[in-house]
Amino acid sequence: MIDVADLRRSYTMSGLDEKDLPEKPIELFEKWLQECIDSKLYDPNGVVVSTVDDNGQPFSRMVLLKNYDENSLVFYTNLGSRKAQQIKQNPKICMLFPWFYLERQVMFLGNAKRLSLAEELKYFHSRPRLSQIGAWASHQSHLVSSRGILEAKFQEIKERFKGGEIPLPSFWGGFRVEFHTVEFWQGRENRMHDRFIYKKDGNVWLKPERLAP
Repeated sequence: MIDVADLRRSYTMSGLDEKDLPEKPIELFEKWLQECIDSKLYDPNGVVVSTVDDNGQPFSRMVLLKNYDENSLVFYTNLGSRKAQQIKQNPKICMLFPWFYLERQVMFLGNAKRLSLAEELKYFHSRPRLSQIGAWASHQSHLVSSRGILEAKFQEIKERFKGGEIPLPSFWGGFRVEFHTVEFWQGRENRMHDRFIYKKDGNVWLKPERLAP
């Protein structure tokens, strides 16, 4: 087995101080997101979404953030997928942005709800055509016996909608996660990391508090 015990490095790129914290967490999130984009890192909008099944078993997977505002984050998925079915049973959700190369993480806790049909239609038709076909071809999280079946289905859908507009699948949509807690983590030397947590009281964000690393 690979010895991972000594795989470590010291985080020295930056720090996070109380004076740098804005009133609303989305302002710092947006600043960090832009720095991630400017750094040319892959998938700066990649976010780990964690949900829980009926037995309390957590599941995590990476999706792409596709919209946000000062109160919510938006992503899209197959509505028959494991995550969508788990959200249907329990809308509580965790979303983690793992910006390792900038020695940062941002975690959002909140509740997910379906987007409106108008929002789903608008985004679906903004996607590349082949991505729209891919949404039709894959019944996400369902068992499939071979990749060949997936590729054959893709070609079938591509032929079916050849030359015309691709309709929104009834089994595809989006979720808006209205968050009430946001935690920022900035790596520091000697494991003395900076952590700050924002919590919402009604419609007001309380003053962020420092957490021990």
